[in-house]
Amino acid sequence: MESQQRLEVFKALGDNTRYAIYLELARSSSPLATSDIADSLELHANTVRAHLERMRDLGLLELHVEASGGVGRPQHRYSLAADAPSLGLEPAVFPLLARMLLAMAGDAGIGSVEAIEAGRDQGAHDARRSGAKAGRCVAALRDHMQTLGFDPESFTDDDGTTIAFTHCPFAELAESDPALVCGLHQGLVEGFVSEAGGCLVTAFRSLIDTEPCRVDLAVTG
Repeated sequence: MESQQRLEVFKALGDNTRYAIYLELARSSSPLATSDIADSLELHANTVRAHLERMRDLGLLELHVEASGGVGRPQHRYSLAADAPSLGLEPAVFPLLARMLLAMAGDAGIGSVEAIEAGRDQGAHDARRSGAKAGRCVAALRDHMQTLGFDPESFTDDDGTTIAFTHCPFAELAESDPALVCGLHQGLVEGFVSEAGGCLVTAFRSLIDTEPCRVDLAVTG
């Protein structure tokens, strides 16, 4: 990508709304309609449409036109262009690799217990790398889960704090093996919290139990 074109791309994605739309498309395994994005981000469809056209003009998006199958206009759907910058997002080959590894884990008899332990190791590593402090345990976990794409929403009452994960970046894999994939997520959360200190996981309810999945936390001394 030429330097001038790169500059235009980063200027375009410097807009918070446009960047949020770009993330929605990057996370999706299939092209999205304007209405899909508008509903997900709680934006007006006309606002989304203008941003999509701007990104398409810069070569960031591809337009897929689908016949309506009856009376009415064809359906327009958008996806990231093949040569769009990753911006740190996962390459397209990663989901394939993840599915292959998940199948291998199943063949090897690896279950939720091993997945939780593996997740805890990674979660602890992430907490150390982020410099999470005990006084910010809940906030640090929420920030980390946001970075990973879980779109956390939290609420606090006398019993503690509950963080609900309104978007699951593992959703496709979790549908095929929820015990293993949700176990990894549970371990990530528990390992992060344990390493950061200052709060304790009192319950983790995965997609097997509730939609969306969520974690209950209690602040410790």
